[in-house]
Amino acid sequence: MRAILCTRYGSPEVLKLQEVPKPKPKDHEILIKIHATTVNSGDCRARAFECPFLYWLPMRIVLGLRKPRKPILGVELAGEVEAVGRHVKRFKEGDPIFAMTGMRFGGYAEYVCLPETALIATKPANATYEQAAAISFGGTTALHFYRKGNIQSGQKVLIYGASGAVGTSAVQLAKYYGAEVTGVCSTANLELVRSLGADKVIDYTTEDYTLSTERYDLIFDAVGKSSRGSARKVLAPNGRFVSVEGQGVAKERTEDLVLLKELVEEGKLAAVIDRSYPLEHMRQAHAYVDEGHKRGSVVILVT
Repeated sequence: MRAILCTRYGSPEVLKLQEVPKPKPKDHEILIKIHATTVNSGDCRARAFECPFLYWLPMRIVLGLRKPRKPILGVELAGEVEAVGRHVKRFKEGDPIFAMTGMRFGGYAEYVCLPETALIATKPANATYEQAAAISFGGTTALHFYRKGNIQSGQKVLIYGASGAVGTSAVQLAKYYGAEVTGVCSTANLELVRSLGADKVIDYTTEDYTLSTERYDLIFDAVGKSSRGSARKVLAPNGRFVSVEGQGVAKERTEDLVLLKELVEEGKLAAVIDRSYPLEHMRQAHAYVDEGHKRGSVVILVT
């Protein structure tokens, strides 16, 4: 099968398209024919090995000292079950699914084997494979931090970085929870964030949200570029600040994937796709995400 291998840590040039053996499912695994995967900021950090100094050594041990221990990156995907191990009960051949591989990686290939107990759910019936691949990372991350921030109906919620993969999901999910939503993004993305349901938008290039007279019950930094100290100025009494940076890794749950599926089918959540690339253009996709200006997700078309 074709796969993109990360041959060492570095720029997108370290990514190479190669032929590798097609995996075979073990007794409790399913073999997935991947139709689409994505490139997110986490993939780029893993490729370049960018992490806070405090975590440098433990992450190097986990990921690999000189090069990635698991060279096929990619943590979210959508595809079709091609074969199942003899003890698999949750899935059958032909099932359309979407999944997150976590530290197993493996999404940048034509096939991957995952345990049936992994983060896998049936693909939303009204979504393409590209759309299904684009909702899991941002959606599960937003759900994790909303649990952490104890989001409640009627609250005023501000989302900093509302146009990225996490932010676009966060806006829609906050509306699902019944919050009044303010999105912070650049000028070019104001209309996108409004279209996702934001009640108000702030252009960070012309306005500093921390100088607002508004007070927010929950501030969610979806890109890790704000700070608790700055946000404190506009937090309501007992208000909370949560961020994708410095507050631990989002805990992904299968029930979250199922909820995302249901919300997509109910028309309450939509994938936002900036652009798509074929598998062989993975370097270009990584270079684009490295620029830090993508809107929603960047999708890779595998098959």
